[in-house]
Amino acid sequence: MPEQFMIGVDVGGTKVAAGLVNERGEILQHVRSHMITSADAITGLNCVTDAIRQLLREVPEGRKPGALGVCAPGPLDPRKGIIINPPNVPCWRNFPLADELRKIFGLPVKVENDAKAAGLAEVLWGAGKGHNNVFYATIGTGIGAAVIFNGKIYHGRTGAAAEAGHMGIQFDGPRCPCGKRGCVEFLASGPAIARRTRKKLQDNRESVLLNMAGGTPANITSELVARAAAEKDSVAVEVVSETVDLLAYWLGNVVDFLEPDVIILGGGVSGMFAAHLDEVRRKWKGAVLNPWPEQIPLVLARYGEESGIAGAAALCGTGSAEQR
Repeated sequence: MPEQFMIGVDVGGTKVAAGLVNERGEILQHVRSHMITSADAITGLNCVTDAIRQLLREVPEGRKPGALGVCAPGPLDPRKGIIINPPNVPCWRNFPLADELRKIFGLPVKVENDAKAAGLAEVLWGAGKGHNNVFYATIGTGIGAAVIFNGKIYHGRTGAAAEAGHMGIQFDGPRCPCGKRGCVEFLASGPAIARRTRKKLQDNRESVLLNMAGGTPANITSELVARAAAEKDSVAVEVVSETVDLLAYWLGNVVDFLEPDVIILGGGVSGMFAAHLDEVRRKWKGAVLNPWPEQIPLVLARYGEESGIAGAAALCGTGSAEQR
């Protein structure tokens, strides 16, 4: 029997990435194109369909994908496949994306939040394989999360559950754009790391970070901070250490609240903490109520930049997109 495969589509504020994914989670082909969010809803839809059609040209003659999965920024309704009002994709407001794609391509379609979909891919094919209950966090421009129970995404009552990036860890901390104070996203995401670094540089102009940034603090990114920390720059090392503390405190709350089988970190910023995973787990000991935190693995995700493609395809797996 020929190998089955799915189409996974990752829609963001500036790009559409689409890929052919087999039943083992391997991305066989992928394309990337521009997403236009400043025009009307149909223009945005056309960006997605153009990418899918470009990908379908790579499908061998006589073969047909079994299903189509799409991940996108929220808020969205995963049960109805409706994009509600994502800030990064303003062209879609209460837009029935699943229905539109179903009509065009004649395939079963699933739509899901990008972080939740990426978490499901890790459970099916990646670092969470073999585990029943998984907490997945993606650290990048923001911090997203997924909770997977018995192989199924936990959505809550309306589909809005697991916004763990907006768990407050400082009740009197800085105000997040979401309106709350002390959200871990506003303290430990990529932009937050860069922002905290720029503030520290006001008192330490000798940091090599300024040279890396061409003498312009506004050019500092979390990637530059990671590079400078590897060179033992004092400011960068201090920022990374503080961020490890913040993540350890946040994930310690997750341990006490969910006690997952494994915690997985993904996203573009997660790599800078690869050498600190054991340190995070050591900080849990004596700092959480759970008496066995050292038994919970903390690992990096399998999928990197292609997590959205893999996640969208994972929605099409047998029984994997059932709601909870």
